[in-house]
Amino acid sequence: MEIKDLGKNLQANEYPGRGLVVGKSADGKYAVTAYFIMGRSENSRNRIFVEDGEGIRTQAFDPAKMKDPSLIIYAPVRVLGDTTIVTNGDQTDTIYDGLKDGRTFEQSLRSREFEPDKPNYTPRISAVMNVKDGSYDYMISILKSNGGDPSSCQRQTFAYDNPAAGQGHMIHTYTGNGDPLPSFVGEPTTVAIKGGIDEFTAEVWNGLNEDNKVSLFVRYIDITTGKYETRIENKNK
Repeated sequence: MEIKDLGKNLQANEYPGRGLVVGKSADGKYAVTAYFIMGRSENSRNRIFVEDGEGIRTQAFDPAKMKDPSLIIYAPVRVLGDTTIVTNGDQTDTIYDGLKDGRTFEQSLRSREFEPDKPNYTPRISAVMNVKDGSYDYMISILKSNGGDPSSCQRQTFAYDNPAAGQGHMIHTYTGNGDPLPSFVGEPTTVAIKGGIDEFTAEVWNGLNEDNKVSLFVRYIDITTGKYETRIENKNK
């Protein structure tokens, strides 16, 4: 198994789209996650992350320039008890409600599929992190069209029990730039998780393409206590 350098991997991709990273800090003390958004259109770039309770939501930077909020305004991060939910769309709420009603992560996502943004049919990527009494595991899901065929939805879930210190997994919506945008392929990429929250935040933010990056969320959760620290970077200020 090859462990990729996270910063270099991001730098090599002009347009990964929206992406998330989940893993464990190098010292083994923290559950780590990052979620980033990018944009090519004025509407997509006109966003910021703001804190919303224990989670975050997207918000128009300039409300006067907002055209269609349907796929770009949502809550990427919500917390339900010992579970942190991170996604690239309003399926965050679907997962939250499903878990609350006793359904599993996978069962909750059965009612959803890729986004209806023809011709890209952007994948829905989601993760849940379970931190309780010193134990930690996580799951990552991707819902995508069958090679651009919207009549077929591919549902892939990856589960990681007792993750190794200093390692994480990254998944993003696109393999790169294009028209239409090509969907992510294969398993989540294994990446190295280095340093504390500020070093990790800088690595991800600096790795994203300067022209296309929009916002970044990072959280370090103490696996023993459940307490967390959060960082948010917004290109629009």
